[in-house]
Amino acid sequence: MFSRPRRGPGRLTPQQAHRQTSDGQAVLLDVRETPEWKAGHAPGALHLPLSRLITGASLPASTQGKPVVTICRSGHRSQQAAELLAGRGIEATDVTGGMTAWAHQGLPVTGEGGSSGAIA
Repeated sequence: MFSRPRRGPGRLTPQQAHRQTSDGQAVLLDVRETPEWKAGHAPGALHLPLSRLITGASLPASTQGKPVVTICRSGHRSQQAAELLAGRGIEATDVTGGMTAWAHQGLPVTGEGGSSGAIA
């Protein structure tokens, strides 16, 4: 007998993620650590580091009932976060290439206090 590999959460391009989160279809969750977040993040994204998710932290209340799109710097941590959330029964996807790809696509990046941000 052949067994099928377990299919993990889906992945989105930065453009797809931007469309889905900009129009409120989904919530963008940045799972990078705080210094990375402060340097630059997508406007409107929520912040919850993967390290806290792994230890059982709950998602912010504003994510209730909405799909969650996870993002990190390059796509590795966000893929882990999406898998972890899917294991909790939450509809989750992640962004291929993370914030690095997001910025390269010319999508908005903001820093602490609303200044122009950079990807750390």
